[in-house]
Amino acid sequence: MKKLLFLLVPFLLLTSCKKENDNVLYVFNWGEYMDMDLIDEFEQETGIEVIYDTFVQNEDMYMKVKEGGGNYDVLFPSDYMIERMVSEDMLLPIDTSKIENFKYIDDEFKNLDYDPNSKHSIPYMWGTVGILYNDKYVDKPDSWNELWDPKYKDEIIMMDSTRDSIGVALLRRGYSLNSRDVGELNKSREDLIKQKDLVLAYMVDETKSLMVNEEAWISLMYSGEALTSIQENSDLKYTIPKEGTNIWFDSMVISKKSKNVENAYKFINFLLDPNVMAQNGEYTGASVPETKAKEILNPDEITNEISYPDLSKISHLEIYKNPMDFVEVYDDIWADVKAH
Repeated sequence: MKKLLFLLVPFLLLTSCKKENDNVLYVFNWGEYMDMDLIDEFEQETGIEVIYDTFVQNEDMYMKVKEGGGNYDVLFPSDYMIERMVSEDMLLPIDTSKIENFKYIDDEFKNLDYDPNSKHSIPYMWGTVGILYNDKYVDKPDSWNELWDPKYKDEIIMMDSTRDSIGVALLRRGYSLNSRDVGELNKSREDLIKQKDLVLAYMVDETKSLMVNEEAWISLMYSGEALTSIQENSDLKYTIPKEGTNIWFDSMVISKKSKNVENAYKFINFLLDPNVMAQNGEYTGASVPETKAKEILNPDEITNEISYPDLSKISHLEIYKNPMDFVEVYDDIWADVKAH
């Protein structure tokens, strides 16, 4: 038996090493946020197998990575979550000299507040949050208050997203999306709980199909998904209410737990190729951070006010920030809303 174990140990060690050194890449992205044909293209070009998984909201992604679930290499968090993950030492610094196509990123999307020196993140897509509505049943909404109108009972979809739904509740009262005022946050909690009886569902990825199929009339939605919804149902329209909105930025980061760092660099570089970025932007409907990619897109897309709005015409724009010590307050509010 001892002799058998002696022979097995080198074999087991070899097998273990082979498993860790497999030519793979683990990716964790938002649902419906990448043209999967591009994954096939990357695999064929590089021989790297992509294991692809999706999440619904930043907080879900954060908890899974924090608790050690999944050996992810490349993640796609939003602005405020990048700020939080950097503060908790969860991300690797990025060496942009290893990303040749980084040169195509427009300067206006570099060194933003959530990552001042572009040290931990590479821009992926950007956009706004607004109201998608069916103009056969809903007059053009000019305020976030429309999502609380009883005449739309059971026709409203809110986002299953802590920051976005709380953010709208804050905005409608004229508060900051990043409020740290307990009184303001408690009023928003009360407003969301009162609204719940009117809401058909709390969703993210599934919202598009319900709106396109006219199973709901009005919803909170990201601009990219709104555009692709409108392309499938011309009765749908998108608007940003007068109280203002969130301008969001999603980026690519490398987890500090990554075991395939070089593969991660190859994948990020691939996605920044202007032709790839344009194809991805067309698929997602989101706004791309590269002028070179925009030039490849259909002219109708780059002049579309949903994807590329005149930001100077929006009364109030905010980027979500890491709530730091207030994160539990936000999480508790959302838990209370969902529990009622």
